[in-house]
Amino acid sequence: MNVIIRFLGMPTMILLLLIINGLGTVYGYWWYNGQLEATPPIFLPFVPDSPTASLFFTFVLLLYLMKKRSGLLEAFASVTLIKYGIWAVVMNGLQGVFGDPLSWQNYMLIASHLGMAVQALLFSPYYRIKRWHLFIVAVWTLHNDVIDYVYGMHPWVSSVLTDYIAHIGYFTFWLSIVSIMLTYLFGVREKRLQINLPS
Repeated sequence: MNVIIRFLGMPTMILLLLIINGLGTVYGYWWYNGQLEATPPIFLPFVPDSPTASLFFTFVLLLYLMKKRSGLLEAFASVTLIKYGIWAVVMNGLQGVFGDPLSWQNYMLIASHLGMAVQALLFSPYYRIKRWHLFIVAVWTLHNDVIDYVYGMHPWVSSVLTDYIAHIGYFTFWLSIVSIMLTYLFGVREKRLQINLPS
């Protein structure tokens, strides 16, 4: 496992992942274009969840290439990549379970979002997250859930799932808690061995 972690931390791999995440971020914001046009301006920062998560990670990778760190950005990236990565996999999977045929785009979304969650965990040995970083991210993440499911700004879902929005909101809340806990367990380095990025 350490071999894989150090391989991912090599400058060439970081650059490749930076390009992939950067392109995915641009595509993600384009994907949300229709919903963003229908969103009141005050809620705009809270709507494009997945591309904002990959944007955080893109900045983290860019800092790594510059031999710099931001524990706060790492915390934002880790929690949101895990949360929205898993969320999208589950929602696309449920779409198929409830009888709405899955297209190639659904499978692409499942694969790409699973990759988001996995990369967040694989890079956790490099994080320099502190508890106060995670506290700030927890407030943001749970606030985002309120915006999504109290004010109705949640990502659009398949029509076969619209009757279950309350259940999806409940699931999303606990997914936020799990994502915060996983980031704490794997990413908070106040008293743990730290792995440096390869030169």
